[in-house]
Amino acid sequence: MSISDADIAFALELLEGLGPVTTRKMMGGLCLYADGTIFAILHSDGSIWLKGAGAFADRMTAEGWTRWTYSRDGKKVTAMPYWQLPDAALDDPSLACTLAREALREL
Repeated sequence: MSISDADIAFALELLEGLGPVTTRKMMGGLCLYADGTIFAILHSDGSIWLKGAGAFADRMTAEGWTRWTYSRDGKKVTAMPYWQLPDAALDDPSLACTLAREALREL
């Protein structure tokens, strides 16, 4: 399943307050970069996942954000350093950009 042009446009519009955001298709999705640093991934289902590290990752975990996990062929589950952007941030570009800035500060 590929990422739709509408989902890409939505993500870029939501995060335009960050300044220039560049993209690159990879990992079955679209990676989002600010100043050359990857800070989020847009999955093919349209969901946006922020990269977490340090205190911000701890905060996302404590607040119960959904973490990206996967497993292959029944092997153990692997957790990736990405958490799904909360629904409230999808309706609030200011909040989405604030969260993205927090993610970038820890990377």
